[in-house]
This record gives sequence, structure tokens and C-alpha cells, in this order.
Amino acid sequence: MAIPKLTFALAGAILAASGAHAQNAAAPVKIGIMADMSSAYSDIGGKGLVEAARMAVQDFGGSVLGKPIELVFTDGQNKVDVASAAARRWFDQDGVDMITDLPTSALALAISELGREKKRVVMVTSASTSELTGKACSPYTVHWTYDTYALANGTGAAVTEQGGKNWFFMTADYSFGYALQGDASAVIERNGGKVLGAVRSPLNTPDFSSYLLQAQSSKAGIIGLALGGNDVISAIKQAADFGIGRPGSSQRLVALLAFLSDVKSIGLPLGQGLLLTEAFYWDQNDATRAWSQRFQDKVGRKPTMTQAGTYGAVTHYLNAVKAAGTKDADAVMSKMREMPINDFMTKDGKLRVDGRVVRDMYLFEVKKPADSKSEWDLYKQVAVIPGNVAFRPLDKGGCALAKSGGAE
Repeated sequence: MAIPKLTFALAGAILAASGAHAQNAAAPVKIGIMADMSSAYSDIGGKGLVEAARMAVQDFGGSVLGKPIELVFTDGQNKVDVASAAARRWFDQDGVDMITDLPTSALALAISELGREKKRVVMVTSASTSELTGKACSPYTVHWTYDTYALANGTGAAVTEQGGKNWFFMTADYSFGYALQGDASAVIERNGGKVLGAVRSPLNTPDFSSYLLQAQSSKAGIIGLALGGNDVISAIKQAADFGIGRPGSSQRLVALLAFLSDVKSIGLPLGQGLLLTEAFYWDQNDATRAWSQRFQDKVGRKPTMTQAGTYGAVTHYLNAVKAAGTKDADAVMSKMREMPINDFMTKDGKLRVDGRVVRDMYLFEVKKPADSKSEWDLYKQVAVIPGNVAFRPLDKGGCALAKSGGAE
């Protein structure tokens, strides 16, 4: 008796599906790092961030669920189209299970949406826009290290409370800058301050002269730099040429986002007295010093908070894969929310349903040259900002995932 063709077709489909399942079951756990390897954010992330992720994989043992852990990385060039194309290829063709780093807010927002579409985990350790856990939140996105709300709540509030009431912003002309200025303005006004104006500059601006002149002519006591990466360094160095922020000046520079590597590049003579908010500093305790020395032995410099944060993010992800017993994104996300975050950088951190990791933040002041005892002895810790104070309440961000009455 002839067997219907439909039976052969179904059998073929079952065999193909079984083969695909077996292939997927044997596939490695693959983590992709979307980095800036050569531009404005290469010092805060770049090769050092890749090394931090590699340290996390090695410390975990190199495998999970009987599968090898693989790292891949690429330079997204800080271009949304380039990064999105690479991320889509990673998800569709290369079997990448999780993407991390994402140095700019525009990249992070775009890849977060792609992660939602593909149901893959995205762990943002470098970009800062608070929109990632606001209206743009995704059930597959984790905002790990810090955000613009926490920066504003730390530095902006501290400076305003110290008497810095009148502000003028020099703002990066892209999503990160808009979010940072908006969050800082809200904090300033809430604390009795006033924003007199703002000027916007494109990424990697070589000459800040015209922007600095506008800020100077505003007569604002505080010039808030809502800039990132090399732009912060350039703006502070060039401001000295106009006397802004120097002894005797009536105007003070405040960097709303600055990293240890930025301060090292600026130098203590120009950077001294600068207030900044970070999630991590290498010299906070024995645990931070020990890990940072391991990092320095490999990279040649102390880690930034995004490099340290990437180690923690990769570790937490791998712990969740192990606990879930699967790479399935929904199961892994559930475990990451369930498990507390404890490592050298974070104590009793928590991943909320909106994707925000809530941890303590720290207000630092850049030391005077005479107070620094070594090359990387750059900060003095001024205050601890508890996580429930530093980060936006769950019910205030507009995230559709936040349940009514579930504010934290």
C-alpha cells in the first residue's frame, strides 16, 4: 500500500525539528559584547570591559549546564545601524544568548527592542538613559550599573544642596544627554534650584569654545556637563582656557557623568574638587581592591564602574542560567529577578521587574594633588546613596511592566 506523501512530509519535519533541538541542546552558552573599541567610550569600556567579561567566565569555570561558555565581541562604532545589524546577526545566525555592554543610550535602546523581538537577554552595563527602565522597558532587558536618574539624584542634589542654585547645561546632543539633563533638572528644581538654559553639542566635539562661551555668558554659578566619554575630558580641559572652574572663578564645573578613567586623563590639578556619582571605586574595601588588582595585572590600569559592572552582570547571568537549568530567556530572567546580587561591587542588589538593578551608589570628590598617595588614588568618598533613594521608584518611570501598587 502506498504511503501518502503527507506522512513523508510530517516525518521529515519531525526529524528536522529533532535535529535542530539536539543541535540547540549541544550549543554553547554564548555572550556577545557590543563595545566601543576605538572611540569616545573605549577607555571606560573597550578592551578592558571585554577582559572583565572574560574574567567572569573564567571565574565561573568556563562552562554551565555541561556546555562551554563562549564570548564574542565587536565594535558597534557607536552607530545604531551598524550595531543593530551585528546584533541581529548574532541572534539569528550565531546563537548569541545574551548581549552586554552597549556604550551609548541610542544603541542600548535599539538593541533592547531587538532583544524584545527575539526574546533574548540584553544586559546594559555602560549606557545610562533611564528610559531603558521607563517607557522603553522590556521584559528581557536589564539595566545593570547606573542610570541618569541616579547620577542626577547623586551629584545634582548634592551640588544644589550646597548652594549651587543656578545651573546652565552643556548637553550631549543625543538620547543620553537629553535624559541626563532632564533627570538633573527635575532634581535641581525639586531642591530649590533653577536651570537658566542649555546648549547642545554633538558626540566627539573637538572644539567646545562656542559652547563654553555661551555657558560663561549665562552667569550661572554651576555649569553642568551632561556629556560622556572623551567629551567630558575635552570640555573640562578647554574650560580652563576660559578660566571656568579655576580658582577665583564665579562658575563651577560639575560633571554629571564622569569615570575614573576620565579623571585620570584630566589630571588632579584640573579635576580637584569635582563631584561625581559612581556605582564603584577600586579603593572602597578589601574586596574591591583585590578584584581591581587582578584586573590591573591583566589590563594595566584600574577598572571603571562599567568594567566592574560587566563582570557582575555576566556572573549573575551565568548563575541564573545554572539555577534555571536552561538558556531560555524567560526562565533566566525570572531567576535573575529572584536571586539577590552579591559580589565585590554590589551588596544585596535586586533586579526589579522594570529591568532596573537597585544597588547603593556613591558620591565622590576628586582629590587635591597633595592628598593623592599613588597614581590611581583619585577619589575621596563623600556619601553613600542607598539604592532605594538613588534610583527612581518603580511606579514613577512609566514602565508597563510595573504593577499598580508595586512601587519600591
